[in-house]
Amino acid sequence: MFSSLIPSIIAFGIAALVIVIAGSQLARLADTLADRTGLGEALFGVLLLAGVTSLPDFAATLSAAVDGRPDLAMSNVMGSMAVNLAFLGVADIFYRKANLEHAAASPVNLMLAGLLIVLLTLPLLAIFTPTVTRWSVHPITPVIIAAYLFGLHLIHRTRAKPMWFPRQTLQTVSDEPEKHHHGRSASVWLGFIGMAVVTGMAGWILMEAAKAIADLTGLSETLVGGVFTALATSTPELVTTIAAIRIGALTLAVSNIFGTNCFNMLVVAAADAGYAHGSIYHDMAPIQMTWGLVSILMTAILLLGLVRRETYGIGRIGFESALILGVYAVALSVVVVST
Repeated sequence: MFSSLIPSIIAFGIAALVIVIAGSQLARLADTLADRTGLGEALFGVLLLAGVTSLPDFAATLSAAVDGRPDLAMSNVMGSMAVNLAFLGVADIFYRKANLEHAAASPVNLMLAGLLIVLLTLPLLAIFTPTVTRWSVHPITPVIIAAYLFGLHLIHRTRAKPMWFPRQTLQTVSDEPEKHHHGRSASVWLGFIGMAVVTGMAGWILMEAAKAIADLTGLSETLVGGVFTALATSTPELVTTIAAIRIGALTLAVSNIFGTNCFNMLVVAAADAGYAHGSIYHDMAPIQMTWGLVSILMTAILLLGLVRRETYGIGRIGFESALILGVYAVALSVVVVST
């Protein structure tokens, strides 16, 4: 699509900017729809907002997989999951009233963290299995889809009939829907769908530009996918999370990050299905395992923080936020040096 470097860089920058602008609108629309649909911030963040903010990752990763670039595809989606978790640490810095994981405590967010750890282990297990495929799809791919759907069922049951409740403190911000709505729901839905289409298209253009940049500059696809496109396609998560915090939708902010990463595991499954040369898990470089393992580590640290619920910590953020930012910085350095 792009045959020279300067147009590719310009297209990359414009697509990233469009993703940022659309993402800032999505949080406001999502908070409104969470109230009007009765789903609540946590469930709406998992079912709809997560899917929409994952569209750039989906479009970018599938484009690379179909084009026969396993390293670019998997480094993008795996790198995006790691940077999404780092964004929670950034979001905690923005929320100054208390530790974000303390204020946004909910059983749904705990379930999401546990589900994400389960889902992240599956593609890593696939790497150590024989290269058996059926219709060019590895057997672990349908398992990922089934595990995701079963996880959604558990999350729905947890929200409907929670077996435990977080201790309410002065810093806890509960998900309480507004009783009075202004404006028509149809216009809100149209705006939400419109922003979803825009982010998806921008994600596809972003990856097309990234592929040209990798080819024309000689940069490794692992570096381009795991750092540049991962950061760019993850900007909707950062923008919507910060925007949700500013309007007081803390549960939506946290569930959006966890829900997006869980949905990104469907993106991994789509990449394997779209890759026509066999199992994408076996054709990607071993360095891609780094992002998967780091994401598991970061999720486990956040899970500890969600359970511990430290009110204030280092620099008025939780210990888990400080740790995940440190882990991501080290992992990023390792990937850059290794490539």
